[in-house]
Amino acid sequence: MAASPDLVVATLVANPLRPAVTGAVLTAAAGALGQETEQVVLASGIAADLILPAGGRTRAAIEAALRDALGDAPVDVIVQPLEGRRKRLFLADMDSTMIGQECIDELADFVGLKAEVSEITERAMRGEIAFEPALRERVSLLKNLPVKVVDEIIAHRISLMPGGSTLVRTMRKNGAYTCLVSGGFTLFTGPIAAKIGFHEHRSNRLIVEGEMLAGQVEEPILGREAKLATLVELRDRLGLSHGDTMAVGDGANDLAMLGEAGLGVAYHAKPAVAAAAHARIDHGDLTALLYAQGYTGKELLETDL
Repeated sequence: MAASPDLVVATLVANPLRPAVTGAVLTAAAGALGQETEQVVLASGIAADLILPAGGRTRAAIEAALRDALGDAPVDVIVQPLEGRRKRLFLADMDSTMIGQECIDELADFVGLKAEVSEITERAMRGEIAFEPALRERVSLLKNLPVKVVDEIIAHRISLMPGGSTLVRTMRKNGAYTCLVSGGFTLFTGPIAAKIGFHEHRSNRLIVEGEMLAGQVEEPILGREAKLATLVELRDRLGLSHGDTMAVGDGANDLAMLGEAGLGVAYHAKPAVAAAAHARIDHGDLTALLYAQGYTGKELLETDL
């Protein structure tokens, strides 16, 4: 089915470790959408496209019909226009998105304050308190922590989210520009961005005195508005359209960036973020963002570390 402005694609994605996009699931999903639905398997058991005319239905209505048909099946649903689904700019949050941890919480563990700091982090990510003052409060608790603990944390406590390196390197191979943009710290984003394969990284700078953290962060703080500004800046610099962009995150400080992207994806996100984003991934790993762009399993670079 050739792309046209009226065609939409609903991508069904399961976790690669738990393939659930079976023939029965596809049949039930296609049946919920109508006879004009074209089925395209992207990766057996893992991902498939359903392509159909919108027919006056909103993407939200199509997604709701699919979720109702799928019931409790562990399958994510991403609905978007078919035209322009392959993205040329990708921005990603780091903590709890590209990695499985919150770096500031791991730092706080070294001063015996992980529980207190984690509680502040959680409230900030849910949007209950403003990000910037919450970050200043947490950083102040790290005063006099040796900088060398960062290397230990990266080596022994940080785990990359499954599929992240494959996502970034596959997009880079196909001409996309990639940026890790975080409310965290350059001490972490530098080595983690390099390990995953991002073109660049942007985050906050912790003030260091001697070999110790000063308990302060350089101003202005990179938060919600700075993430949005980074997307707009890179999009304009690269001469791209709104639809050429994709962003992923899990917290409230990602919402402006996700809203501005052509496809904003909430990844295993807080409820308010998942409800507001264009798409949500609750079951799959980060390769789901490749299948959402129409990549097939054979096109994925198997480079995860």
